[in-house]
Formats: sequence, structure tokens, C-alpha cells
Amino acid sequence: MNDTERLLDPGTLYLVATPIGNLGDISARARLTLSTADVVACEDTRKTGKLLELLGLRANRLLLANEHTEFAAAEEIDRLLAEGLTVALVTDAGMPAISDPGQRIVDYLLKQAHRISAVPGPSAVTTAIALAGFPVDRWVMEGFLPRKGRERSHRISEIAAERRTTVIFESPKRLRATLVDLAEVCGGERRVAVMRELTKMFEETVRGRLDEVCEKFTDLVKGEIVIVVAPKSQTFVTDDEIIRAVELVVARGETKKTAVAVVSKSLGVQPNRVYKLAHDD
Repeated sequence: MNDTERLLDPGTLYLVATPIGNLGDISARARLTLSTADVVACEDTRKTGKLLELLGLRANRLLLANEHTEFAAAEEIDRLLAEGLTVALVTDAGMPAISDPGQRIVDYLLKQAHRISAVPGPSAVTTAIALAGFPVDRWVMEGFLPRKGRERSHRISEIAAERRTTVIFESPKRLRATLVDLAEVCGGERRVAVMRELTKMFEETVRGRLDEVCEKFTDLVKGEIVIVVAPKSQTFVTDDEIIRAVELVVARGETKKTAVAVVSKSLGVQPNRVYKLAHDD
């Protein structure tokens, strides 16, 4: 018996990665785990049931474990594992707990001293990072940005100052607005890659400057979206760039005091320099 054919360990939770689009990406180990686990905990029982059907697999039992039922699901999985049963945890696509339900379940079960194992596989994050063409020695995952308000502005300012490649998930209907906001704060010259429908039939990757890519997404698009933003460069920031950045923040309704703090962090320049330029009327 090879490692792929090895039976599951009793009393273990398996985090199983499922295809993000192309069914051919499912691994042999994932197929074995899903078909032999006593219970498959999933984000959506209908979607997982359909996936298993397309893969020619049949689960012994499905358990709902989404963002609304995570705590109850964690308690049920705790009980099942204590009885020596095996549980496979999946989401609709990709790896559980990565911008998907699962993290709270894992945290809860670790506190109960249960054994947890991973069955790695497809991931929109690593796929996008590899395709973007930006430095990958250091990168950060932002997930979904807040839809509005100060927290959104704060997060985008952090991305603008980030010296690592940044990965963002976004919905099609908010893609254009997010690209515009990124261009305003990061600067239109910042490089970006927008991926749509990764691994699927109509997969698309658009690379370029933020100001250029904004113009390519003026109409509503469909599909799952991943945005990868290049790191902030180490180039010198001119006075005109600082003044323009302050004006953009103030135009969004922020005070000059807030604008100074935001621009100082996003452009990586000293606050006193930004303050002087902002008040040099």
C-alpha cells in the first residue's frame, strides 16, 4: 500500500483542498479522503454534493459548516473525533480557512487537542501569485477589503505602503471601484494583475499599471476575481506627488490631519514633510 492508498487515521480532521474551477485539479489523496471519511463537513451541502457527483464520489455523510454554523459544527466535529471517527472539511473551492469558513473550527479543535491534517491542493492565492509576475519571495494576503468607510481607506493606505506583493479577493461588481481607489492611493503607475475565472474555461489575466488596468474594466465582468498588487518601489517621492496624494485624501472628505497621516504611511515619507507641504498655501 502506497501513501496515497493509506487509510485515514481515526479521530482526525482533514482539511481538504477542492478545485477552484477545473475538476482535473483534484488530487488522488483528496478523492480518497472525501470518499472514505466518515463525515464531510462543507460550506454548502448542495455545492459539495454536486462536486462529489461530478467527481464520481459519494460521501458517507455531509455536515453543514459555513460562517453561520461554524461554532455548532465545531462542537459536532469535536464529538465525532472524540468517538474516533474521521472528518474531512471542505469549502466551495480551494483550501478551507483561507478567506473561507474553517479557521474558527480549526482553532476550536486544536484547543480540544484533536489531530488535524491537511490534504493540500488548488488555491486561488498561490495560483494568482505565480501568474502575476511580481516578486514572490515576500507577499501578504489581504482577502476581501472592507466595502466602505475609514477601515477601507486605512487598509488601502497600508497596501500603498506595502513592500511586499499583495493579494486581494474582490467581487465582480466592486472590481472597478477597488481599482480606482487603489490607483488614487497607490498611484496610477503601480503595477497590478487582475485574474478572473482562474483555471476555468474563460480564465483571464490583465496586467499593467493601475491607471491602465482601470480603463480595461469599465464594464461589469463576471466570475471570481483576484487582484495582485506589486510592492511599493524604493524610488524617491517628489513634493508634487505628496501634494497630489493629500488633495485626493481630502477630496474624499478626510481632514488635513488625517490626510497627512494617511499619505505619510502610504508613501513612506516623514510626517513633518507631508505636513509642511499640506499647509504650505
